[in-house]
Amino acid sequence: MNISQLLHRAALAHGERPAVFCGAELVCDYRTLEDRVARLARHLRERCKVGPGDRVAIFSANCTQYLEALHAIHWAGAISVPVNYKLHSKELAYVLENSGARVVCVSAQLQSAAIEAGAHEDDLLVFGTASWQAWRSAGERLAMQEKNADETASLFYTSGTTGRPKGVMQTHRNLLAATMAYFTDVDDVQAHDAMVYAAPMSHGAGLYNYAHMLRGARHVVPVSGGFDPAELVGLAASIGHLSLFAAPTMVHRLVDHVRQVQADVGGFKTIVYGGGPMYVEDLRRALDTMGQKFVQIYGQGECPMTITALSRAQIADSAHPRWSERIASVGRAHANVEVRVAGANDVAVPTGELGEVVVRGDPVMAGYWGNESATQAALRDGWLHTGDIGSLDADGFLTLRDRSKDVIISGGSNIYPREVEEVLLLHPQISEVAVVGQRDADWGEVVIAFLVARDGARPGDDELHTLCLDHIARFKRPKAYRFVDALPKNSYGKVLKTELRNRLEIQPC
Repeated sequence: MNISQLLHRAALAHGERPAVFCGAELVCDYRTLEDRVARLARHLRERCKVGPGDRVAIFSANCTQYLEALHAIHWAGAISVPVNYKLHSKELAYVLENSGARVVCVSAQLQSAAIEAGAHEDDLLVFGTASWQAWRSAGERLAMQEKNADETASLFYTSGTTGRPKGVMQTHRNLLAATMAYFTDVDDVQAHDAMVYAAPMSHGAGLYNYAHMLRGARHVVPVSGGFDPAELVGLAASIGHLSLFAAPTMVHRLVDHVRQVQADVGGFKTIVYGGGPMYVEDLRRALDTMGQKFVQIYGQGECPMTITALSRAQIADSAHPRWSERIASVGRAHANVEVRVAGANDVAVPTGELGEVVVRGDPVMAGYWGNESATQAALRDGWLHTGDIGSLDADGFLTLRDRSKDVIISGGSNIYPREVEEVLLLHPQISEVAVVGQRDADWGEVVIAFLVARDGARPGDDELHTLCLDHIARFKRPKAYRFVDALPKNSYGKVLKTELRNRLEIQPC
C-alpha cells in the first residue's frame, strides 16, 4: 500500500475539514490538499520524468509546501529524500549524489545552496514561486501509484557522526507501522487536534504527519518555520488541542518560557519528547509547570520513532513505588516490535544487566541504500542493532545508558555519561550539562563535564565535587568542569558530543 493512501482516505471522508495552517491562518482543507498533491505528482511524472522508485529530495526548512511535496513524491510512486536544511553544501552534495536524486524540491532561500551542491537549476522545484502555484493547481491529476508495502518510500540520511551518512531505506510498511504505533502507544488523535511542526519536518516531527492525516486532523506550520516558545504558546491559545514533537532541549526552553511569563498552557494537548536524554529533574520541572501532557518515545531512523514509549499514564503515576526509576527510562517496547538487550554473540543478557539494545518488527528498516556491508552489520538474524547501551527491568522498562561510542572507559571501568549528567543537574545553578571522555595517558580516558550555568551563576569545583561524591562513586567524578555559554547542538536539539570531544583535543582540560 502507498503511504499516501492515508491522505486520499482523509480527503474522501473529510474533504471539507481544515488541513494545513500557516500559523493560525488556514491554508487549505483536505480536499484541496489532496488535489494539489495529485497535480504535483503529475508534474513530477510528466515534466520532470520521475518514474516509480526514482528519488526526489526535499531541501527546505519547515513550510506548508513541505507536506504537499512529500505526499506528491509518494503519490507518484517515487522515493522521498528529506534533507536537513542546515547541512553544508558539501554534505548536501554527498546526499544528492549518493541517493541519485533526480529532482530537488527546495525553498527559495536555499535555492543557491542546492545549486552550489551540484543540483541543476532545471531540476529544482522551488516552493512558493508562480511556477509552483501553477503546477499544483493546473493540469490533470495523476492517479495514485500502487506500491508494494515492502518497497522503499523514503531515504532518511543518518547524521554521519561516525562516518559518511547512510541512507536508511524506510518502506511503506515501516511508515504505516510507525503510524499505527502512534495510536497504540503514544496518543490518540481526533479531528480537532493539531500537530504543530516546531522541530524539523525532515526528521521525526515530519513522520507524525501520517497519523494526523489518517484522522483528518490539523497540521500547523509556525510562521517562523521553527521552534519559538512564545510563538508556540500563542498558537496553543489560538489553535488549541496542540501536539508537537520536541527534543528535550526544546522542552527545557519551552518550560523556561512558560515559567517566566506565567503562560496559560491549556491549549497544549500532548508533547512527545525524544531524540536525546530527558533528565529526571528536567522532567519533574516540566510536569510541575505544564501538567500531565508528556509522552516519551525512543526510536532511530532505522526504526522510526518506534522502539519504546513511556506513556502519559506512566509518567503521571507518581504514586508508583518505582516511579523515579520509570521516568528515567524510555518505557516499554511498542506494541509492534520486540526489544531485547544483547551481550556477546547477540545473546540476551539477564534482567538488569547492560548490553546493546536490539529490536525487530515491522517498523525496522529494509537496510542502507547501496551499502550492503553496513546493512549486514546493523541487521543480524532479523534484529536491528542500535548501538545504544541499556538494560531492561523485570517489568520490561528499558533504561538507556548511552550510545556505545559515548561510554567512557577510565582505568578499565565503564562510566556512563548520563549517570554523571543526572547528578550534576541536581544543582540548582546548572541549566544544561554534557559529559564526555578525554584521552589520558594513565587512565585511558578521564571524565570532563561541560556545563551551562543558570542565570550566569557558576558554582565552584569543590561544590560540584561534593555533589558528585554524595551520589556516585569517586571514580566517576569529573576531573574538570568547563563552563560554556551554550552546548553545541544540531538542528534537532541533540548535543554534539563529537564537537565537545574535538574541543578537548585542541584545548585539553
